[in-house]
Amino acid sequence: MLAIDEFDITRSPSDVDMLNGNWIGYYKALYRCNVLLQKMDQIDWEGDTTLRKTYESETRFIRAYLYFEMVRLWGNIPLLTEPSTDNIPQANPDDVYKVIAEDLVFVANNLPSVAYNATTSGRVTKWAAKSLLGRVYLYYTGYYGKSDLVGVVTKAQALQHLEDVIAGSGHALVDDFSTLWPAASVDKYAGEDNKEFVFSIKYTYTSDYNGNTDGNHWLVMFGMREFSSYPYGRGWGVTVNSKLYNAYAANDTRRTATVIGITEEKIPFDKLNNQREYTGYYNKKYSPMVDKDGKDLPLTMGSQFWDISQFQDYVVLRYADVLLMVAELGSGNAQAYFDEVRRRAYKTNFTSLAVNSDNIMKERYLEFALEGVRYWDLLRQGVGKASTTIAETTQLLSGGSPVTKTISASKNPSNTRITANSEYTNYIVERSVKTKCWLVILTKNI
Repeated sequence: MLAIDEFDITRSPSDVDMLNGNWIGYYKALYRCNVLLQKMDQIDWEGDTTLRKTYESETRFIRAYLYFEMVRLWGNIPLLTEPSTDNIPQANPDDVYKVIAEDLVFVANNLPSVAYNATTSGRVTKWAAKSLLGRVYLYYTGYYGKSDLVGVVTKAQALQHLEDVIAGSGHALVDDFSTLWPAASVDKYAGEDNKEFVFSIKYTYTSDYNGNTDGNHWLVMFGMREFSSYPYGRGWGVTVNSKLYNAYAANDTRRTATVIGITEEKIPFDKLNNQREYTGYYNKKYSPMVDKDGKDLPLTMGSQFWDISQFQDYVVLRYADVLLMVAELGSGNAQAYFDEVRRRAYKTNFTSLAVNSDNIMKERYLEFALEGVRYWDLLRQGVGKASTTIAETTQLLSGGSPVTKTISASKNPSNTRITANSEYTNYIVERSVKTKCWLVILTKNI
């Protein structure tokens, strides 16, 4: 974990293959997507062309999502668009992005133009495809310095896809930012299917050690180690950098909805000597929870395993992201969309701020903190910007004693071309198909 946490493989030189399981998991998922797509013509659809388009669209969305995760993480990867067991060479990233873009355009063109809540919860929508296409466009053009998305999507088209989401999806911001996160709002939680969530990865509480793996296995990383305090549950003790807490203005409601402050919330934390790299701050957006009697919520739901049966969904895309992406792409309504996000955060303390690139990026930092967005936002601004932002020397507590932690810009993999055979790919990771514990990169140090 230190190798990932500090972007320094020498901190754990024996960990030379930490992402092998992730690599296998991704390609298993891709194989299944490609098998289904290959067999589309062999299925008797009984004349239901709409059903065929729906299944093909959902499968191509999943494939695009997987490839986008992989190409950002590894850079050069084998590209398979049909089932194969051959050991094929790595593809140029442009070829991968072309498949991603074409898949998402297909989905956007073939799923129905109905409000998000007319689709069964958990299923892909036209609006999710258009939103993800906007994110792919911004990352690709930023990171690679290109003017369009591999000749498939222009800037104007990317903007139009996102404007379509605003105009036709039915998505909107919830009124209270804190209600997006169960630990921040408890009884006021807006729920997993609220109007702001455009696409989420679904979990439930029935995981066990007999092959049922549908729980959120990474959430436990962010609980307080050996300690619970209603509504916050126990976990493995990954902390949050204090500079994130301090980045919020005191009147920004997102601060107390994003970060658990031990001192600020007067939590009687008495396990200080058992902590590693303690900062006094924890992730509130994704925190295990307990009931008023201190019982882990998965156990109250009937699970026997509190750690692997956490069940909070992972939110991939929110409507707030759509608004900020549209503003970034230069919509004629950019100022209004930008203000809409900020007005919710500051409520009666809101004052307008000019919409420009620097202010949008700062707002994205505050709005999407601890959601797995920040690292990629930094990279698409340039590797120099990413490495200098991530680099830091700070004081922490381990075992109750002060320690110095350094993340060096010279060792930061943002300064290194990432390829699938590079040693850096063994410790640059934000998330995978089955686990999100690698959010430590984002939650602790950026």
